[in-house]
Amino acid sequence: MPEKVPAETHVRDFTRSCVRAGLLSEQELYDEVVLAIRTELPGTDSPQALARSWIAEFRVELATDEVAWPDETDYDRLQSALAELAAAGVVVLQGCDDHWAAKQALEERAAAGNPARGVAWFTPSDVWHAIDEGMLEVNVWHGTTANVAPGDTLLDDVVAVFERHRLPAHFDEGRVEVTAHWRRRLVSPSPP
Repeated sequence: MPEKVPAETHVRDFTRSCVRAGLLSEQELYDEVVLAIRTELPGTDSPQALARSWIAEFRVELATDEVAWPDETDYDRLQSALAELAAAGVVVLQGCDDHWAAKQALEERAAAGNPARGVAWFTPSDVWHAIDEGMLEVNVWHGTTANVAPGDTLLDDVVAVFERHRLPAHFDEGRVEVTAHWRRRLVSPSPP
């Protein structure tokens, strides 16, 4: 039977992933970590102080790791690829909540008289996986919300865009798997 991981380890891992993902504003990051501490580690004397401490610790860790990164990271190439997709009429949602957010984005574009060719979206947990595992799973739908399938021009075009940006990609089990480590550089934060 596998050994149970302590709740503190889970909350620390969550904090580290949130810092490295860079998807949240400073206040949102702080609020999420405080909430996680309160929820998962009840009885903690000062969740606010602990949140600030862990966020600072993982920012130092990230800044140290960045020194060894190449000038252009997979994250940089990913952003270029996603910009190319957006320019080709594909709505791009990075770190969106869920499929409902993707559906809403398509509906809003259609209601505005500017229907999207499709949408490419991924959640925060997809980003967290790419941080440590080097693989980002991207959902790709047609503008009708239908999932792409092998042989679809949209799927072929999306995979080709990733490939042009030196990001190997293939379709597997309903998603495009992009070989990419999420190495987003730290932006100087202001404390919450």
